[in-house]
Amino acid sequence: MDEIASALGDGARWRIVELLAERPRSVGELAERTGLRQPQTTKHLQTLARAGLVTVFPLGQRRVYAVEAAPLKALECRLRELVETTEAHQDERNVIARYRAAIEAESVVADRERWADGRTFSFERVLAAARDVVWRHWVDPDLLASWWAPPSMTVVDCAVEPKRGGRAVLEYHDAEGRRYRSEGRVHAAKEPEHLVFDLSVRDAAGAVSFTGHYDLTLAAVPDGTRLRLGLTITETAVEAVPYIAGIETGWGQVLDHLADTVGTPTRTTTAAHTEGKETQA
Repeated sequence: MDEIASALGDGARWRIVELLAERPRSVGELAERTGLRQPQTTKHLQTLARAGLVTVFPLGQRRVYAVEAAPLKALECRLRELVETTEAHQDERNVIARYRAAIEAESVVADRERWADGRTFSFERVLAAARDVVWRHWVDPDLLASWWAPPSMTVVDCAVEPKRGGRAVLEYHDAEGRRYRSEGRVHAAKEPEHLVFDLSVRDAAGAVSFTGHYDLTLAAVPDGTRLRLGLTITETAVEAVPYIAGIETGWGQVLDHLADTVGTPTRTTTAAHTEGKETQA
C-alpha cells in the first residue's frame, strides 16, 4: 500500500493512470498527452509497474501499457477505511475546534489579573463501580495516574493524599517533552466519600497561572457511584487563558477516562457554570 500511494503521489504518474484507465496506450501516446518527454514517461511507467499499477504488453516494436484495477481497488478500500475512521472520531476534531474557540473567547476578557476569579464549574458522573473502588482511583497514586491526564499526555507525578495537609500534585508531559505541573494541598478528606483540595497550575517559570479549589463527593447509588466535582477558580493570571479555556473540555475528558477505567458509565452528565464574582486586581 505504501508503494502504491507513493507511486500515485506524483502528479504526472497520476495523470498517466487516468489516461490508462480509459484504455491501454503506448509510451509515445502517453508522452504526447502528458507533455512529457518519452524517457521521462518511461521512468514513470516503470515506477507504476513496480507498484503493480500497470502492466506492459510488448507488441513488436511498440510497448503498450494498461492499468491494473486490483491495486486501485485495494487503495479504494484503504481510503474508505480512513474515511470511516475519521468520521468515527469526528468528536476528537470537534474538541480541538471548541478549545480553539474557547481560547479566542477568553482572550477577549483576560484584560487584567484575577480576571476569572470566582468562576465555578461542576461535573457529574454516575460510574459503574463501587464507591470504595472510585475512591481508590483518586487516592492511590498508581490508580490515579491511570486516568488523571488529558489524552496523549504522560503522567510523571501525581498524588492526592487523603488527609488534611496532604500533598496534591499533578505533573505530566506531552510528546514534545513540555511539562505541565500543578501542586497544592488537601484541606479535607473523609473516606470514601469526600475530598477537598486545591491545585495551583504553574507556568514554565514556576509562577501560578491560576488556583483551582476542588470539592469531590462520592455517593453510593443503585447503579454504582455518583461523582460530583466542583471547581472554583482564584489567583488568575492574565496568561492563564489557555488553561481556563481548557477546563471544561479537559475535565470532561479525564472524567470520561475515569469512567472507562473503573467500568462502563451508566449515565453521564456534565455541567459548567461560568457565573460568579470576579475580583479585580
